[in-house]
Amino acid sequence: MSISASDADDYVTAGELRARYDTFVVDLLGSIAYGELSAFERLAADARHSPSLSDKAVLGKMAVSEFGHYEAMCARLEAMGMDPELAMAPYQRMVDAFHERTRPADWHESLMKAYVVETITEEFYAAIAEHLDAPTREAIAQVRTSDEQVERLTSMLKKMLAEDPRLSSRLALWGRRLVGEALSQVQHIGAKHSFLVGLRPDATHEQAAAEVTKILRTLTRNHSKRMSLLGLTA
Repeated sequence: MSISASDADDYVTAGELRARYDTFVVDLLGSIAYGELSAFERLAADARHSPSLSDKAVLGKMAVSEFGHYEAMCARLEAMGMDPELAMAPYQRMVDAFHERTRPADWHESLMKAYVVETITEEFYAAIAEHLDAPTREAIAQVRTSDEQVERLTSMLKKMLAEDPRLSSRLALWGRRLVGEALSQVQHIGAKHSFLVGLRPDATHEQAAAEVTKILRTLTRNHSKRMSLLGLTA
């Protein structure tokens, strides 16, 4: 069967679009994978400074979950024929710098960081995953802190604030700093690797930026609601 010049052009265009989408997905999964590996390390370290064994167990369980999320992302990358380490490499410096900037001063700030950062990043990835192919969407759906763990974190923070009301102003300020850093990180990752541009054949960088802005507004509203649950101002 012969292929006309116009058919060949269409074929190449389709191949280019597929390659762009695949690159987008690898970038996305690589960023999630390294973020989850980093979260595992951080939560495991924070657990050592827990004031009680029950608190240690809560953060330890979260750390185990984060490692499971990391493994799920690696499995999806390998199923795509990609090397997870190579996919994660572009994000190592960026994620490490974020955690260095947001290093908690004590146990109270560690708990607030887990509460703020994990939920925001998971919501961001879930919002993007809505546009992806089913296997990738299902893999990203696994990167989620359980409702039980979120409720436990909320209860721990409420108890902490009730026992020492002086913490309220400091943790409210810390929460605002964390959400600002987290949203900046999301924007930075999106700009650096053109997230969302690969989701539609006709997508432009301007459209991608607009979509990210829309997602950021939703993340900010949800963060404000979570802070209100603690009696804190976002």
